[in-house]
Amino acid sequence: MIRVLIADDQSMVRMGFQMILDAQDDIEVVADVEDGVAAVTKARELRPDVCLLDIRMPGLDGLEVTRQLAGPDVADPLKVVVVTTFDLDEYVHTALRNGASGFLLKDAGPALLIEAIRAAHRGDALVSPQVTVRLLKHFEGASARRQVDPPKEPLTARELDVVKAAARGLTNTEIGAELYMSLSTVKTHLAAVQGKVGARNRVEVAAWAWRSGLVD
Repeated sequence: MIRVLIADDQSMVRMGFQMILDAQDDIEVVADVEDGVAAVTKARELRPDVCLLDIRMPGLDGLEVTRQLAGPDVADPLKVVVVTTFDLDEYVHTALRNGASGFLLKDAGPALLIEAIRAAHRGDALVSPQVTVRLLKHFEGASARRQVDPPKEPLTARELDVVKAAARGLTNTEIGAELYMSLSTVKTHLAAVQGKVGARNRVEVAAWAWRSGLVD
C-alpha cells in the first residue's frame, strides 16, 4: 500500500485528491493538511511513501516544504510530487532542484496524478509532458552548458541512449520499449549514469543531459 500525505490550502482540492486516491486499491491517504508547516510536521511524524504538495500554501510554500523533506541535505529524504495550477518554469526548476520526484499541473487529470504517485513510490519520476522538454530547454541553455562537470568515467553507448530517452521525458517502461531493454536493465543503466555524473535521480540525469548538449 502506498501511503500518501496531501498538502493544499484549498479544502475542495484536498477532498478531490483524496476521493481519487482512495478509490485505488494500492493507495491510502494517511493525512491531509492545509499549510506548509503542518505538511513538514506531519510528514516527519508519519513518514508517508509520497507527499503530494501544492506550491502556494500559508506558512511555508510547497517548494520550501519540498526542500526540507527531500532536499540535497536531507539524510533520509521523502518522495515528493508537486501539484500546482501555476505552470511557471521557475517553479518546476526549483521543485526538481529541491528534490521533487514529480511535477504535475492540477488539470493533468486523475490518471496522471495516480501514475505520478506510483512512479515516485518506485523511485521513478514523472513530470507533466507539457512542461518537461520546455523546462529543460529553458534552464539548461548555453550558459549552463559551460558549467557542466564531465562524468567520472565515460558513459557507454547504451547508457547514452537511455540518458537521451530520459531527457525527452520518457518513463523507464517507455525507455525499455523504445530501446528493447528490460525494465531492470533500464534501471541498471540509469543507476550507473547517476553514479558517473553525480546525479541523485533520473530528473537530475535528464537535466545533466540537456546541460551537456546531448539532447537538441
